[in-house]
Amino acid sequence: MEFADKNILIVGASSGIGLATARLLHTLNAHLFTASRHHSPELAELGTTFVELDVTQPVGTVLDGLPEVLHGVVYCPGSIKLRPFERIPAEDFRADLELNVLGAVQVLQACMKRLKKANGASVVLFSTVAADTGMAFHASIATAKAAVEGLTRALAAEYAASGVRVNCVAPSLTNTPLAAALLNTPEKAEASAKRHPLQRIGEPQDLAYMTSFLLSDHGSFVTGQVLPVDGGMGRLK
Repeated sequence: MEFADKNILIVGASSGIGLATARLLHTLNAHLFTASRHHSPELAELGTTFVELDVTQPVGTVLDGLPEVLHGVVYCPGSIKLRPFERIPAEDFRADLELNVLGAVQVLQACMKRLKKANGASVVLFSTVAADTGMAFHASIATAKAAVEGLTRALAAEYAASGVRVNCVAPSLTNTPLAAALLNTPEKAEASAKRHPLQRIGEPQDLAYMTSFLLSDHGSFVTGQVLPVDGGMGRLK
């Protein structure tokens, strides 16, 4: 795969899956634009064009400096708040929806004209295995990510004729800073690995590879899909 001369925006690129995707696309010669609340040292090393962005606030004119043509947008922000349903305040449901769904809506509304000008662009959103596979204590994040999957299909249908593909990647537990509290002892890490048919948890690179495929010309006939990258957890026993 080669991304020379392609403008790609990655939102939530400072760590985890977003950073792994930025690193991979950097090696593939993409012209990268990155946005997040903080410019991490790891991201700074790549020399991307950085925009400070809090997706829970109005985007407004923050993204006006992007190029007139975008070939891809990756929206990575996510959250993991696991607790019994009866102990989840409505504010937590709203916060998950703001970050995972409405943040993506704002970014894509700001970028859609640029994507349509590419005559063949790709959007990659992120869900979770828990949106399709019922998991205890996941009510809030599963609700938000199920909405992301619905958004994926709706936008894929609406913009197919404009040449904009929209897909969603659904990981299981992945070794990122976001999941650190779930993997912070050898015992937790081993137990999490054993819940996957492939007997390991995901790595950020696993998601970066799928994302780069969907962004690339190799994925040009794929749209409206939710693609599990979950070690078999969602379908195998």
